Amino acid sequence: MANAQGPRGPQKAARTPAQAVIYWGAVVGVWGLIFLVAFFAVFAVDLPDTSKLYDVKRQPSISYLDRSGALVAVRGSQFAPPVDLDKLPKYVPAAFVAIEDRWFYWHPGFNPWGMLRSGIYNATHNGGPLRGGSTITQQLARNLFLTPNQNYRRKAQELILAIWLEAKFSKKEILALYLNRVYFGAGAYGIEAAAQRYFGKPASQLTIGESALLAGMMKGPSRYSPVSSTDRAARRATVVLDEMVRTRAITPDQRAEAFRTPVRVNPVLANQRAQYFTDWVDDQVRSLVGEPTEDLVVETTLDLPIQAAAEQSLSRGVTAAAGQGVQQGALVAIDGEGRIRAYVGGARYADSQFDRATMAQRQAGSAFKPFVYLTAMEQGRTPATPVVDEPVKIGDWEPKNYTNKYLGPMTLETALAQSINTVAARLANEVGTGNVASTARRLGITSRIQLDPSMALGAVEVSPLDMAQAYAPFANGGFLAHGYGIERIRTASGKVLYDHGVDKPERKPVIGSPALQYMNQMMRQVIASGTGTRARVPGFDIAGKTGTTSDYRDAWFVGYTGGFVTAVWVGRDDNTPMKRVTGGGAPAGVWHDFMTAALPRLRTQAIPGGTVTPPPVEAPAPDPIGDLLSGNPAPAEAPAEKPKAEDIPF
Repeated sequence: MANAQGPRGPQKAARTPAQAVIYWGAVVGVWGLIFLVAFFAVFAVDLPDTSKLYDVKRQPSISYLDRSGALVAVRGSQFAPPVDLDKLPKYVPAAFVAIEDRWFYWHPGFNPWGMLRSGIYNATHNGGPLRGGSTITQQLARNLFLTPNQNYRRKAQELILAIWLEAKFSKKEILALYLNRVYFGAGAYGIEAAAQRYFGKPASQLTIGESALLAGMMKGPSRYSPVSSTDRAARRATVVLDEMVRTRAITPDQRAEAFRTPVRVNPVLANQRAQYFTDWVDDQVRSLVGEPTEDLVVETTLDLPIQAAAEQSLSRGVTAAAGQGVQQGALVAIDGEGRIRAYVGGARYADSQFDRATMAQRQAGSAFKPFVYLTAMEQGRTPATPVVDEPVKIGDWEPKNYTNKYLGPMTLETALAQSINTVAARLANEVGTGNVASTARRLGITSRIQLDPSMALGAVEVSPLDMAQAYAPFANGGFLAHGYGIERIRTASGKVLYDHGVDKPERKPVIGSPALQYMNQMMRQVIASGTGTRARVPGFDIAGKTGTTSDYRDAWFVGYTGGFVTAVWVGRDDNTPMKRVTGGGAPAGVWHDFMTAALPRLRTQAIPGGTVTPPPVEAPAPDPIGDLLSGNPAPAEAPAEKPKAEDIPF
């Protein structure tokens, strides 16, 4: 009988299909368990401390208010009290679920299909940032515990923490945590802070359209901001609304109604007012009170409606003169005490954040001549002193007039009104360039002043703020007025940390009589019959001076009325020449446009110490700058007008 076992012993019976499935399932399970243990051992070693889940760590916010209490800007992080999910309209959380995580209520913290898709993308796109595929739970884990670094280790830890969150909290609690902690841009953390920041309302009053707009920002708060990227934000909100219909969070009729109801964005943020000014004073806060440890409120000198007029006037003026090579500009307006009422450091903040109001040093041109003439007045000359416009040579320097012509005998008043270079050069040489520099420094010029003869024609680099504060003594009766922007700094609870008015020194006189009267008389003629006629504002007592540098690299107009001064500069950032742009052209046009809008808001008076009777002026809205001239307190200022909100249609 044959041996059934064969030469190699008995053979094993083949597994049935069911046995094979069980066997290989066990093998995969064991190896899967080994992998999970190894996975957690490797990536859970340095997981962050989850015991501080509800701790909110942030930099204190600083809220900047204008002189009437209107909000100018908020810098730093802004949090609001957490909202109760039950008090929100159902479509608010539904908007975030629809666009960010459709399977939120069914997955265990991660979406395997989403992870597979992102893994395929990451494997085929080497060198770039990793694509997420993250669920709302994973996003919450990242926001609460992890850094934004895009790498595989962080993604693995994000997955571990998401599973932990799902095990510890209900879906409702996870969604509430997410909505209360996610970042919405512009310093706003959480749905409540975002609703207040962008729409000026609590989250419980958000409309469907507003909810879609906020949910759309999760793809990128800066890229889809309704403030800086209106069209992109509207397109993204449309996608959110479509997904909300698809997930049955809203009906098609509700979607259609959202399209018919434009979203109105908070007007201050929508218009991005006073960004250059906020940057400027933001740097000063820490030097005045140190690094903030709690939320601060900074009361500034700015006047938002006047600021809006300044930004619009400068933008229009630069755009209109672009054909002449004008690329940029700056405007600073201060009152007779030095309070900065408007401050614009460039034509468009979104295009360039470089602040030309204080950081740019540009040659003053003929706008520097009043310091030459004032020195002469203080040494005994008068507006009627006779001079001759003729060729002049000082050492090796031979200044030329703008017209390359000479007008012969004239008075100093005519010479200043017509901005005659030869007369100013000779006059500075006679009174001494060192004395002229001392005069300019006394009035408020802070930059270096060179003493070469060419300084008489403005070969001195200054900032618009320097020029505004140096002209202020002509406008306020002869007193020094150092420009400043912060009145008071206090904590959000009301504790005053800094007050500009405390221990304030007495006003320092820097121009006496009759020199002040003489200068105002002459600079009125610049507007009446000289190079600055374009700046004339009917019904107001106006004086000032144009400025144009060699090769037309810089053009200025600095002008004033009683207790209010505005300096305007236009030019190019690369310091290349413009096309024959003079101070009496584009800068005077911007100045006129701005002052026409600003002066009716101000309780202006005649320029003090003058001999010319100003024309009658209609009674304007009250504004406390008259007290600078009379020494009497002015009535309270009317509240600032709110700029019109911007509509964002989808």
